Amino acid sequence: MLAIKGTYKDGKILLPPNLEITKPTDVIIIFIEDIEISENKKLDLRKFSFNKSRALLKDYKEVLSDVIIEERRSVL
Repeated sequence: MLAIKGTYKDGKILLPPNLEITKPTDVIIIFIEDIEISENKKLDLRKFSFNKSRALLKDYKEVLSDVIIEERRSVL
């Protein structure tokens, strides 16, 4: 077993750059500090309104699907 210190940042685990592991390896991640885990907010379909969405986007000039795709690519 090997123990190393890394950092969790922006959804990724950052490990020391000189760490060379040559094969896929199972790991266990332990968060040492107390952290708050935010809950993913989901769309409540009972509160969703296409008419409200259309009203909010009436002056939007870009192609919404292109903007969403680019936003998702930037997260990767």
